[in-house]
Parts: sequence; C-alpha cells; structure tokens
Amino acid sequence: MILFIYFLIYFFLIFVLRSFLIWKNTSINPLTFNKGDDAHGYNGKVFGIICIIELIVVSIYAFIPSMHTYLLPFWYLENESLQYVGWTLLILSLIMVWLSQSNMRESWRIGIDEQNKTELIISGFFAFSRNPIFLGIIIANIGLFLVLPNAFTLLIIALSTTSINTQVRLEEEFLLEEHREQYRTYKSKVNRWLSLKKYGH
Repeated sequence: MILFIYFLIYFFLIFVLRSFLIWKNTSINPLTFNKGDDAHGYNGKVFGIICIIELIVVSIYAFIPSMHTYLLPFWYLENESLQYVGWTLLILSLIMVWLSQSNMRESWRIGIDEQNKTELIISGFFAFSRNPIFLGIIIANIGLFLVLPNAFTLLIIALSTTSINTQVRLEEEFLLEEHREQYRTYKSKVNRWLSLKKYGH
C-alpha cells in the first residue's frame, strides 16, 4: 500500500500539480505531445502505456497480492537490502525531478512545445546534466524494480529507457534549432546524463 501511495503522490506532484502551476502562471498547457504518428506523437503514446503498466503493477501489489505471482517475480532478488536501495532511489527521484522542474520554471513541458518559445535552462541541476528530469525518472524505474523485482517492472525499465532516449534525441534536435549557438556551447560542456564539473566553472 505504501508503494501505491508513493506513486499517487509522485504522479500528482510531478505531472498534475506541476502542469496546473504552469497553466496557472502562463495559461499554457505544458502537455505538448501531439496526436500524430510521427516520432514525437508515437513516443507520447508509449509514455502513456508505460504509466498504465506502472499503475497496474503497483495496484496488484497493493490490493491483490495473490496475483503477484502472475507478474513473474524474480524471487532471488527479493530481499530487504535491495528494497532499501530501491526506496532510496524512489525518494531521490522524487526530490530530483521536482527540483529540476522548479529549475525550469515556466519552461517545463511534457514533450516538445513548437508553439511557445521557452528559455534554455542551464542552471541548477541542468548545470550538471542536460536531462536531470529524465535521469530522475530512470532512477525511479530502477528503484521500482528493486522494490518489486519482476518481469513487468523490468519491462518498464526497458520501455522507458528506450522511450526516454528517443525523446532526448528529438528534444536535442529541437533545442539546437531553437537556441543554436547557446545550446551548442551548453551541449559541448554538459553531458547528456551527468557531468562532474558544474557548467560555467
């Protein structure tokens, strides 16, 4: 039940509340995945499927534990030490994603916004990673797997990693076109996932 409550809080804070705050401050809907069949629109659909799978898995674990066996658990990974590591990653992800979204302020979007020009954010977590929000989501998915090691949480890692890497490359192309030399300089100094040296220093 605790895991189910955690994911309700996670989705509420990271997606619902953050989207509402952006809309309230800018009157812009931050959900910008289109409904087309191009790479961007398709990736949005995959993202939705991943969220549904996560909800189903944590719901089964919370409310129908007798069906847990149908999720094909990896029993040899079920131990308290890995669960503690998993919960640490889940909490770290929530903090990291929320603060990274705060760094982005009104520039935060779910997807690529081709209609409204946004500022290139290079401070806060973005001084160490070009994609701290996506990195935080990957960390959450690994944490979920360690808490609930089964075939479906492993599938979530595989699908989300593929989807995120696709989205990152789409956004890199867009940002290069949008911000040109500023983004080219930033990209040359900050790694896609993690840099040990702070940007600008």
